[in-house]
Amino acid sequence: MPLRQPFSVLVVIYNHSREFLLIQRADDANFWQSVTGGIDPGETPINTAYRELKEETGIDALKLGITLSDHHKTNQYEIRDCWRHRYEAHALINTEHVFSICVPNDIRITLNPNEHTDLIWLAQQEAADKAWSPSNSAEILAL
Repeated sequence: MPLRQPFSVLVVIYNHSREFLLIQRADDANFWQSVTGGIDPGETPINTAYRELKEETGIDALKLGITLSDHHKTNQYEIRDCWRHRYEAHALINTEHVFSICVPNDIRITLNPNEHTDLIWLAQQEAADKAWSPSNSAEILAL
C-alpha cells in the first residue's frame, strides 16, 4: 500500500433530530469520531468525502440524492505518532477538509468492521464531548 499524503476529509453526520453519529475505531476503543479518510492522489476532497462516507457507514449519498455540505474550511493537526508510519516521509501535520451531511433519522448504518466496531447517535454537546479529536469536536459544535 502506498504511503498516504497528509490530506484528509472529515464528514460530520447528523440527522433531522440533531443527533450526531460517532463511530468507534477498531484500532483504538477510546477513539470515537465522525467519518474521516485520506485523500487519494488525483482525488478531490469532495469525492473523497462521498467515498469515505460510503466505505465507513454504507451511506451512498449520491444514490440517495443527499448532498454533502462543503464547509470550505480546513483544519490542521499533528499526526499521531502511532500513525506516522502510514504517511509520506517527514509528514507531521495533516490538513483536513471539512464536510457535513444531514441524513434521515431512520438511515441504515453499515460499518466497515476493519475500521470501526461500534456506533452511537448523540446530542450535539455529548457528541462533541465524546469525539476524540479537538477538530472533530469543534466541527460538531459549529453546526
